Amino acid sequence: MDIMGTDHGRVRQMWHLLEPLHAIVYYAPQVLEEAESLGYDTGERWPSYFAWRAAPLGTPGCRRVTSAFYSFSPSMVAEHIPAAWEVSAPDKVIEARTRGVDRAYGALIGERTGNPDIGEAAALARRAAEAAPTEGRPLAAANAALPWPREPHLVLWQAATILREHRGDGHLAALLTAGLDPVKALVSFAAVGAAPAGVFASRGWSEHEWAAAGERLRSRGLLAADGTATAAGRALRAEVERDTDELAAAPWQALGAADTARLAELLGPLWLEVLGSGLLPRENTLGIGKV
Repeated sequence: MDIMGTDHGRVRQMWHLLEPLHAIVYYAPQVLEEAESLGYDTGERWPSYFAWRAAPLGTPGCRRVTSAFYSFSPSMVAEHIPAAWEVSAPDKVIEARTRGVDRAYGALIGERTGNPDIGEAAALARRAAEAAPTEGRPLAAANAALPWPREPHLVLWQAATILREHRGDGHLAALLTAGLDPVKALVSFAAVGAAPAGVFASRGWSEHEWAAAGERLRSRGLLAADGTATAAGRALRAEVERDTDELAAAPWQALGAADTARLAELLGPLWLEVLGSGLLPRENTLGIGKV
């Protein structure tokens, strides 16, 4: 315990609770319908994913999005960026994103969007999000710069988005410090059992690039011949996660232990609702529940 009397387990718990609340933007049919209305191909989720997530940055090109998203192959990013802005302007994308999330939450919890517990959770999450430092964190800063919606369930979603991007930006710093480039980061994560290697194929790296990253990890003693992590590899990934938790702790330090615990309590039922909806994939590249 070294942050505001809060151990890293609490910091990571808040991420686990908030991430699914954010992630419905990439899977809910109501959000996909909004993407389709703008003209995006919804036969797969990537055209709208890149639009939804990159739009707060303005009209970024391939290099900026590749840098900010980190784990995606530059060639995959180039398939969608800057083409996304030829389909719709970022401000229109953000408006449609908000409408889609509004509709998705309405479908999930109906009239309970006006429940006092949602309002209390939104207020607490917003306090945490507004306390999140954004220096050196481009995606967190971009989302923090957006105006806050009025409806509590949308405030909650936007706060969850700022907080997850704040953590994600910090995670990239931890990976860089550990000497894990984008492909090595994915290979090493699969090696500790976060998800099967096939799940990470969605990031667009070729078999050759994946194999070359494995060789680089083996040369550092981090990967065994069978593709699993060595003890040193597991230790390095554990260090990355600890550093990520450390870098993600500031919002919860500002919110305080009691209010953070109260927010966790309030989020529990909504978290169960989202997971029980079947909208989100059971296996994911984030390794939630595995690390």
